[in-house]
Amino acid sequence: QFETNLFGALELTNQVIPAMRRQGAGRIVYNSSVLGLVAFPYRGAYVASKFAMEGLADTLRLELAGTGIHICLIEPGPIMSRFRAHAYAAYQRHVCAENSPHQERYAAMEARLLKEGPAAPFTLPPAAVLKRVIHALENPRPRARYPVTVPAYLFAILRRWLPTPMLDGILLRSGGGGRR
Repeated sequence: QFETNLFGALELTNQVIPAMRRQGAGRIVYNSSVLGLVAFPYRGAYVASKFAMEGLADTLRLELAGTGIHICLIEPGPIMSRFRAHAYAAYQRHVCAENSPHQERYAAMEARLLKEGPAAPFTLPPAAVLKRVIHALENPRPRARYPVTVPAYLFAILRRWLPTPMLDGILLRSGGGGRR
C-alpha cells in the first residue's frame, strides 16, 4: 500500500519540484481518500498510507508556501470503479478467512466486495472526481482539499466535532465493525 499510495507519489513530487521552482509555479494534486480522514476496521495498511498522504500534502503545502507551487488533495469516498475488484483480489491473496476468528466479518466483507452495483450509499461516478481534479488544476486559487462524496464531507466534519468514542461507534457500524 505504501509503495503505491505514498512512496511513488513522493518520488515523482521530488522529481518535479525543482522544475516548478525554476518556473515559479506548479500544481501537485494527490489522490487521497475518505480513509485518509477516518479509519475503518480491517483496512489498516490502506488507511495508514492515505493518512500519510494527507500528512505529506499538508507538510509540502506549508514548505512550499509563497513559491507559487500549490498542493491539493482529492478526497474521494465511494466511487464507481474497479477498486472493489482489486481489493477483493488482494484480500484473496493475503487473508485466510476460513481459519480466522473473524470468519463472519470476512464473509460480510466478501459479500460487499462482490456485490453488483454500488456497494455503499452515495456512490458517485468517476466524473465527480474528475470535476474536482479539473478545479484543482485550473483554478487560480485552488483549495487544499477537495472532498468528493457525501461521506468524505461528512466524516471530515464528524472527526472534528464528535468525541472519539462516538465517532468510533459510527465508524464501526459504517466500516464493517469488529475486534481483532
